[in-house]
Amino acid sequence: MSKEKKKEKKGIQPIVKAQKIAAGKPIEVTLWDAANKLRGSVEPAEYKHVVLSLIFLKFASDKFEAHRAKLIAEGKEKYIERPEFYNMSNVFFLEEHSRWTYLIKKSKQNDIALIIDTALHTIEKDNKALKGALPDNYFSRLGLDNTRLASLLDTINDIDTTKDPQNDVVGRVYEYFLSKFALAEGKGKGEFYTPKSIVNLIAEMIEPYKGIIYDPACGSGGMFVQSIKFIEAHHGNKKEISIYGQEYTNTTYKLAKMNLAIRGISGNLGEKAANTFLNDQHKDLKADYIMANPPFNQKDWRAENELTDDPRWRGYDVPPKSNANYGWILNMVSKLSDNGVAGFILANGALSGGGEEYKIRRKLIENNLVEAILVLPRNLFYTTDISVTLWIINKNKKAQTKQVGDIKRKYRERKGEILFMDLRQMGEPFEKRYTQFSDLDIQKIASTYHQWQTQLFENTPEFCYSASLDEITKKDFSLVPSKYIEFVNRDEHIDFDEKMKTLQTAFAELLKAEAQSKKDLLGVFEKLGYKIDLK
Repeated sequence: MSKEKKKEKKGIQPIVKAQKIAAGKPIEVTLWDAANKLRGSVEPAEYKHVVLSLIFLKFASDKFEAHRAKLIAEGKEKYIERPEFYNMSNVFFLEEHSRWTYLIKKSKQNDIALIIDTALHTIEKDNKALKGALPDNYFSRLGLDNTRLASLLDTINDIDTTKDPQNDVVGRVYEYFLSKFALAEGKGKGEFYTPKSIVNLIAEMIEPYKGIIYDPACGSGGMFVQSIKFIEAHHGNKKEISIYGQEYTNTTYKLAKMNLAIRGISGNLGEKAANTFLNDQHKDLKADYIMANPPFNQKDWRAENELTDDPRWRGYDVPPKSNANYGWILNMVSKLSDNGVAGFILANGALSGGGEEYKIRRKLIENNLVEAILVLPRNLFYTTDISVTLWIINKNKKAQTKQVGDIKRKYRERKGEILFMDLRQMGEPFEKRYTQFSDLDIQKIASTYHQWQTQLFENTPEFCYSASLDEITKKDFSLVPSKYIEFVNRDEHIDFDEKMKTLQTAFAELLKAEAQSKKDLLGVFEKLGYKIDLK
């Protein structure tokens, strides 16, 4: 080993050791601090695949070793190298060179990156459920320094995934790392992750208790994970849920498959990463619940004459190619079962506007599909600081009785009504620059929504308003909450478009005044015998 390598190694190990023994910190925080210090010059967007793949390897190996020990204890030692005796218990089979103990033993070798790539490739080959889930030759291509990679293996070796299965240690670590990488990548990136408090809010509102859950832009799978957590919190059975999703970006598709595998969640994310519009991998799906955070304001999502007769917008106008927002809406509406409900995030621009979007929005309202519109605070997302909207679309707003966990609700008839909520004054600071909903916020919002669904309801100024179809029709089918909610202490009765028109008029007057002043000044100089050339 060269002097430079020895010096670097000595500099890394004390950092890692100090992080490992950090007192009072949750394991995910301690591990992140250590792993992040080992990143060096590698970009977070690349480094996340390294770290998350190693976390998956540690998890898979721990599960394998525990099941292997169980087979031996049961006197089935002759079966310990047969994959079917692992797969039948939802445990991934690992050949010797794919096991964590083997990687740790070889971690100081110069070809450790190749050894890890080989391990990942072999695990995917041996386990059909992991098809397309693991990085392919990623470690060798990235060229991460061997010393840092060895130290990273030592750091992740501290995760004991079998010690406390009730607290889902590896799931917590994986989720925490996803959020931290999204924060590190910042604006314009990190689209693979929807902040946890937003996902929690959607789950508490639409209550995905049993049936089929679908996400057409599933990212790293956070919507699915939170759905399962909702079921567990309400003492349901996660076996009564089926997961379907699709993701366009290949590396994010792999993150989602690993995320589900780590938590023991079976899901159909399609055969490969693919564009939901151009290659719909769930054409005949009818979902009971849809949870989604599709890309905002996608431009040129289809060619001029492409998808014009797509069955997903049958009965509606074709969504404009200049913006995919209503393409996403109609894709989700087409996937809902007769009693299905969807909760999804869109940019605020979808609430108003003309052309095809107006026609589609009007028909959605007239068809009694739009149930609630919630405008969210700014800075909830790591990728953008714009204010966005949570839409709830419900295929069955009729009177019914529904059981969710221990709660039985009797719903009232809500023909044409839409609940508008303004949440911009809610939330708490997070990571200095961002906002997140507290548990109390989520409880207040969800309980208000469920109360509106089931009981007589009183509007609350500056917070919520239940609008009738007649009121919405008089507002020309606008879904901008400030057109309906009463504002007492805030000047919100003037909506965004009206404010912009006022500013436009004022700015035009200023420009006219400036032009006149310039003309008068030039006239003064000319009277004095001086001519000014402005070219």
